Amino acid sequence: MTSRERVLASLNHREPDRVPIDFGGHRSSGIAAMAYPKLRAALGLPPAEVRVYDPIQQLAVIGQDVLDALGVDTIEMGRGFALDAGDWVDWTLPDGTPCQMPRWAAPVREEGRWLLLSRTGRPLAQMPDGADFFDQIYWPFRDGPEDLDHLPEAFAESMWTGIASPPGPLAPDAATLAAGARRLRLATDRAVLGLFGGNLLECGEFLYGMEGFLELLAGEARRAHAFLDKLTELHLANLERFLGAVGDSIDIIVFGDDLGMQNGPQVSPEMYREFFKPRHARMWSRAKELANVKVMLHCCGGVEPLLDDLIDAGLDAINPVQITCRDMSLEHLRDRFAGRICFWGGGCDTREVLPRGTPSQVREHVRRQCAIYGARGGFVFQQVHNIMPNVPPENIVAMYREGSA
Repeated sequence: MTSRERVLASLNHREPDRVPIDFGGHRSSGIAAMAYPKLRAALGLPPAEVRVYDPIQQLAVIGQDVLDALGVDTIEMGRGFALDAGDWVDWTLPDGTPCQMPRWAAPVREEGRWLLLSRTGRPLAQMPDGADFFDQIYWPFRDGPEDLDHLPEAFAESMWTGIASPPGPLAPDAATLAAGARRLRLATDRAVLGLFGGNLLECGEFLYGMEGFLELLAGEARRAHAFLDKLTELHLANLERFLGAVGDSIDIIVFGDDLGMQNGPQVSPEMYREFFKPRHARMWSRAKELANVKVMLHCCGGVEPLLDDLIDAGLDAINPVQITCRDMSLEHLRDRFAGRICFWGGGCDTREVLPRGTPSQVREHVRRQCAIYGARGGFVFQQVHNIMPNVPPENIVAMYREGSA
């Protein structure tokens, strides 16, 4: 099978020739830029320029040679953009490693910290000295006026929606976006993931603050519905433009909404059904009408109580499958949901095993995780979220080599 065929087979619950591997196919399956040079060295690959495509999480662009060496079957659509040296500016990672950042997201130094600014110059995020990534410091509807008629302007003043990864401003129109996506499609047989977003709960938290939006849901339902109605219409309009441009160049469209916590969902199933399920269903069904794509949701945390509703709303795959959360073991999820949804992740625990285990312990853990589903379909191997700077490179190699065995 080609990589694309392998991934699509598993998404369609058919048996691939081996377990498909995702590494860097989206912004929650990548590697910290500080860990990337060490991985290259552990693979016996020559040093290469480090480019940080995700400024907030400080994630590296993963080179083609690394993808080949580890048998990776996925690629993110953004890799078709920011290919020229002029798209990048020099910077230095917290550990002193020289790197490059997207020119439109170059950090600004302030005493004791780095800042990411909006296009208007407002500080949106900070990375204090000693930290490894940026944190949000401004919430438009908490720290400023709530203005539902100007949601795009509010998005531009919030960290997660205002600091773009490639293509970012390099694709200002549909024709440019379509051309870059098509160019990548023709250059690879890997499954192409298009990052869309379409967050609902999280967008409320991005704008109102987490506690502010949860209070809104719990105490002012009419006001919460008014916000979510405006937000959904904006997402649907953006979805039309996005898939109108790249729908024939991607295989999976990635939505996002971190609905879970360590011990369960942020909201009850009843609240999910009232506020979010109908709106997810609208967006996901429209995506499938617009293009021949599978719908994947990036959703951290213990969301097992919501999975029946997410599947009913039209979800095809969920990641990162946070196996250390309540009721999120792969065995339990397989027994309850096999054949109904693809579990894209859960292949290796990134909290304890990957950073603290030995290579042999990592291999044994990955072997057990992969054996739960095997290569029968319905499973794509991905570690639980991004690889952090402190992970030994030999553990990363052990993980992927065992995952693709």
